[in-house]
Amino acid sequence: MQDSPRLFIDSATIAPLAEGTTLDLAPGHARYLGTVLRLGPEAPVRIFNERDGEWSGVLTAIRKDRGTLRVTHQTRMPMATTGPILVFAPLKRDATDLVIRMGTELGVSRFMPVTTARTNTHRVNTTRWHAIAVEAAEQCERLDVPVIDELRALSAVVSAWPSAGTLYAAVERHRVATPTARQRQVGGGDGLLIGPEGGFSPEETQWLLTQDRIEALSLGTLILRADTAACAGLAYLTLHRESSVETE
Repeated sequence: MQDSPRLFIDSATIAPLAEGTTLDLAPGHARYLGTVLRLGPEAPVRIFNERDGEWSGVLTAIRKDRGTLRVTHQTRMPMATTGPILVFAPLKRDATDLVIRMGTELGVSRFMPVTTARTNTHRVNTTRWHAIAVEAAEQCERLDVPVIDELRALSAVVSAWPSAGTLYAAVERHRVATPTARQRQVGGGDGLLIGPEGGFSPEETQWLLTQDRIEALSLGTLILRADTAACAGLAYLTLHRESSVETE
């Protein structure tokens, strides 16, 4: 069953899953299973969401953009992803798509797009981003899909950051000391802040470094593209979060 197709079913669109339940497939799911994968009745399919966890089922009917699935048994209990929040300036389309996909696979719990002095695009298509996150969640075996916020000003997000969390800011060309013990104990309420192409303005950098919830984070001596920096920073935080959990 691990090789069977895996589909996200929004919990807001269905009643709680249970053994023997029959679901009507959304047209997109039916086309994918029947036309793309060429599956027929009795083919195994896995479905999941943050409320119900993951369940196995079998197709009972499939035709063009219609189909039904019978739920058989639960394979994984619900478990929320408690990874970092990613605060980032929107990039050009392909680069932003990469950030959403890789961020989902690296356990981001929430995406918070922000405007900065050098943000080169203010076009935010949260519907498209959600679709990319869903596809990534289906592929990487997580049980939920990250939340995607609407665009906000950087100052508003930083000023409202919860007191219990830390926002690690990747500030290029700024001398950052060796990571502290505080940085190694990364928690679920923490986040990563990545600037736009061209980096933060000098004024933004100075302002960020005066904020109580900001911790400057070095990603090395090289200047990284914004999408590369997002992936590198998330990998760093994920590694240190998992290390801290293992030692607790």
